[in-house]
Amino acid sequence: MDAIQQILTNPAYHDYLAILKGARNGFVYGVKVRFPHALVMSVLFGRGDWQSRLRVIYKATKQHALNLAKFVTLYKTFLLIQRKAHGGKEKSSDTFIAGLLGGYMVFGDRNAVNEQIVLYVVSRVVASFIPRAGNPYSTSPQSLSAGSVVKPLPPDSRYFTVFAALSWGAVMWLFRHRGETIQPGMFNSMTYLYRDSETWNNLKTLLWHNK
Repeated sequence: MDAIQQILTNPAYHDYLAILKGARNGFVYGVKVRFPHALVMSVLFGRGDWQSRLRVIYKATKQHALNLAKFVTLYKTFLLIQRKAHGGKEKSSDTFIAGLLGGYMVFGDRNAVNEQIVLYVVSRVVASFIPRAGNPYSTSPQSLSAGSVVKPLPPDSRYFTVFAALSWGAVMWLFRHRGETIQPGMFNSMTYLYRDSETWNNLKTLLWHNK
């Protein structure tokens, strides 16, 4: 145990252990994010018996978790390789190159799970261009960002209002006129909210059961 502890605390092994820890965290986070989402979507929109639905939930959760674990592993590995190539220094372009390569290798295959993850990332990238407010988000002393040097700044409320209005206007227009371009998970949700709520034939289908 003492030997293992020495390895874990030895700075020479830190970068390599960080890759291992990153893979672990990616897998755990993927399970936490995907499992409840897949469960809810299966309950609301799933087809077939529960055995087939459970297989879908398991497959989606496994794919999400493994892909995040793979991406974190590759990202950290590419960063380490570049840092060693630069004599131990990290260049500003290193993160972009590592993310580019990792994203291509892990999320380049178009499937339902990867598409959702990529669209989620894209929305965050686009939203990052909204001008920021002057004060950072309020954080509790226990939060991970409370002691960070960099404090995330919320969007300026004036620009965010316009951004939100344009986003919702655009997605509702797309849903009505170009529904085939919307990601399937979101399309199913919007159908449930906006189209299925337009029809009923008795009190049960009005207040209790959708159809």
